Amino acid sequence: MQVLIPLASGCEEMEAVILIDVLRRAGWQVTMTALESGVVEASRGVRLIADQIWDEIEMDQQEALILPGGLAGTQQLCAHAGVQAALRQFSREGRWVGSICAAALALHEADLLKGKRFTCYPGVELELPEDIQPIDERVVVDGKLITSQGPGTAFECALAWIEACESLEKAAAIRSELLV
Repeated sequence: MQVLIPLASGCEEMEAVILIDVLRRAGWQVTMTALESGVVEASRGVRLIADQIWDEIEMDQQEALILPGGLAGTQQLCAHAGVQAALRQFSREGRWVGSICAAALALHEADLLKGKRFTCYPGVELELPEDIQPIDERVVVDGKLITSQGPGTAFECALAWIEACESLEKAAAIRSELLV
């Protein structure tokens, strides 16, 4: 599975790193992509070095696009024309998309949440219209949309991706290896 995880300054490092690590343990090709060149400073000061810059990515080769949260990072994902276009393209083409935490706002910005079951960090729903509201579950899978609530649900989220895209058995094996 080819997965793209964009990193923006202010992203939630636990969400990004746990997703990347767990999915790579499953043998997936995960590409960390920075929205701009240079080191990405995450929300708690952890510095991340991306594999590639956003503009270098071959979108047609990617099967999934997963957005880590963190409010400052999410604001950049919402405002980045390339990320927004990719989200709409992936959805239109029936490819996988997802988010953790506040990054559901970027999915909303791309108009991907109408009529969908999703979740997000508690309180983020206040930024959404009344007719587009999350459900209070740690991880939600709705078709090819996978969302999760926050840093503490990142392992569950990554394992849900493996289960949905590959198999329950593969997810269970990874879960066992991680002792979660």
